[in-house]
Amino acid sequence: MNTDFSRVFINGEWRKGSSSTSMTNTNPYNGEELVSIQAASKEDLDEAYKAAARAQKEWAKELPQNKRAVLEKAAHVMEENKEVILEWLMKESGSTFMKASSEFQASMNILKESTTYPYRMEGKILPSQTAGKENRVYRGPLGVIGIISPWNFPFHLAIRSIAPAIATGNAVVLKPATDTPVTGGLIFASIFEAAGLPKGLLNVVVGKGSEIGDDIVTHPTPRLISFTGSTEVGRHIGELAGKHLKKTALELGGNNAFIVLDDADIDQAVDSALFGKFYHQGQICMSVNRIFIHKAIYDEFAEKFIEKAKKLKFGNPTEKDANVGPLINRGQVDRILKDIEASIDQGAKLMLGGKANSNVLEPTVLTHVKNEMPIAENEIFGPVAALIPFDSDEEAIEMANAYPYGLSGAVHSSNIEHGTNVAHQIHTGMIHVNDQSVNDEPHMPFGGEKDSGLGRFNGEWVLEEFTTLKWLSVQHTPRNYGPFINDLK
Repeated sequence: MNTDFSRVFINGEWRKGSSSTSMTNTNPYNGEELVSIQAASKEDLDEAYKAAARAQKEWAKELPQNKRAVLEKAAHVMEENKEVILEWLMKESGSTFMKASSEFQASMNILKESTTYPYRMEGKILPSQTAGKENRVYRGPLGVIGIISPWNFPFHLAIRSIAPAIATGNAVVLKPATDTPVTGGLIFASIFEAAGLPKGLLNVVVGKGSEIGDDIVTHPTPRLISFTGSTEVGRHIGELAGKHLKKTALELGGNNAFIVLDDADIDQAVDSALFGKFYHQGQICMSVNRIFIHKAIYDEFAEKFIEKAKKLKFGNPTEKDANVGPLINRGQVDRILKDIEASIDQGAKLMLGGKANSNVLEPTVLTHVKNEMPIAENEIFGPVAALIPFDSDEEAIEMANAYPYGLSGAVHSSNIEHGTNVAHQIHTGMIHVNDQSVNDEPHMPFGGEKDSGLGRFNGEWVLEEFTTLKWLSVQHTPRNYGPFINDLK
């Protein structure tokens, strides 16, 4: 597998981008330069899309066993190069060893699920209201799919679209986030090149959003744009795609609620909240953003939560027992510190952390938080826990639904029916009883409601997203067109 990631990948060739811009990729923990890449230009993007369109025509005709064989080989290449992938995830995205390992396995699960798709391109034969007619429905690929991958789970959230797209007969043009051009983009060119994917089916263009960001959406070739990232950018992509009548699959931001009901197992809820809040420094769209605790158990929960949060090891993500690593860049740190300070000014109490060393923000806990404070109103995307008290189920539900996001969530109760009843009333695409909000399984529908996105990934649902249907009818016997024709005789 090629590990020189200083070039873009277009039509099966590694080459320098033709933009005048050079992009420097750095380690968010220590600032070390990892690689410098000559960025792709609009002309490079156009060439990538045209190459994808040419290659896709033949790939769509390929036998299902041959499509599956390429994906299976890609899984083998990934396994052979696991250590290289983990190393890049740690040094490029600030992943801890635990998070990188988990991300690798989640990606492998997605890839293995995708190996089943070539044999799941099912059609139907349906009756007709016309005598002698047979109705057939065929499922086929869309054509070319444009993918824009994020920086937080770059490997997993890129392959989540790449593998299903290729498996269902599509070609791909991928633009990774500028903070993670390797683990969100170029490393896949290397993996699928080694797996024998025909040239042109996967193209990776590394470039500035200001230079090619809109064009990857508005270019006439792609029929669907798959994007994972912020709601603000997702809304812009949706507007551009809608104007050009393109489909979108958008997984956007979340302001996820974690509700601890008065009959919850407190110890279980504490452990669950710690993982959902601090896993990958809270830089996950599904991360716990607001922790609602019933007033009857608020003090006990807070005490136990803070005591365990103190034991989280933070700092160098390459140390195998590290729990919390760096945020992706200093801008994220400064934004969160500003929200912490503003919330304290409004009455929240800082009980733990609140300080940063470079891009490493200490695990932080705020109590006496209100739902209207900045640390609750905004998506934190960092290792800051906001503990919010409530008096009744109705109040918790109202606060949970107060903001225009609906990606994931969690409810804790020792009474399953009680917890499930509350969960049903949270307007969200995904929610988990007696667990935390960060869950993803390759065969389950993944996606949000409201401002958290459109469409669903994984399983049969991504199969629906990345394919299209054609109605083909066959008139087996001559059709009687009635007086329209009869009167002509």
